[in-house]
Amino acid sequence: MDAYDGGSNARHGPAEPGVQAESGGPAEPVPPAEPRAGIAALSLRYQIGVALALAVVAVGVCAHLGMMFLHVAPPNTVTREHGKAVDDWIYPEFEQNWKLFAPNPLQQNISVEARAEVRDEEGAMLTTGWYDLSAEDGRAIDGNLLPSHTQQNELRRAWDFFLATHDSENRPVGLRGSLSESYLRRIVVLRLDRDDALRATTGGGGAIERVQVRSRTSNVPAPRWSREKVSTTPAYRELPWWPVPEDEAGGGVR
Repeated sequence: MDAYDGGSNARHGPAEPGVQAESGGPAEPVPPAEPRAGIAALSLRYQIGVALALAVVAVGVCAHLGMMFLHVAPPNTVTREHGKAVDDWIYPEFEQNWKLFAPNPLQQNISVEARAEVRDEEGAMLTTGWYDLSAEDGRAIDGNLLPSHTQQNELRRAWDFFLATHDSENRPVGLRGSLSESYLRRIVVLRLDRDDALRATTGGGGAIERVQVRSRTSNVPAPRWSREKVSTTPAYRELPWWPVPEDEAGGGVR
């Protein structure tokens, strides 16, 4: 039975969905606002900081891509006018080459090996064995779905950079010769420090005094169906000993 109030024809009952409650009646609960996520959840000050950081990163990426394009592009007005600035940006870490697309691709296996002369805590000089740094990179890449740039290219490109700036007698040619030597030396010292070569040789502390680098080059064997005769005897190119500066002796520049 419907209830009536004082003869009023208005029937009281639960408010229909979507209908606003009459004045004086109970208000419908307001649903809570959705929580903000991501950058929107930050305060205005931090949002401005994130926006500025993203803008700086975007500008840096665009500048790097522009330098890379100018480096690999044919000579043009910009490179003739600002070629030194482009080279300073690219070398030695970002140098590019196109050997994969050459008419006669590289058909040799080249390994970069290194050893060091170390001074133990008593002052005696000891020489480490040869460390095959290229083989270490190969083991790190083998079976790795996402190998790093350093594992794939750092050592290989450093050696290519050295060859491009030195003659057959290992004498620097051009202004980038000393840069390629210091770059390769630093990589070698870092790798030997990572391999714990100093401790393995001295049994304790000490410092790396000099390093020596050599390459081992062997031709890729011809396929079974080919009649081509290829010698697989390795050839070595041994560089002179390089003294290691004091700030690098403890494991290279970091």
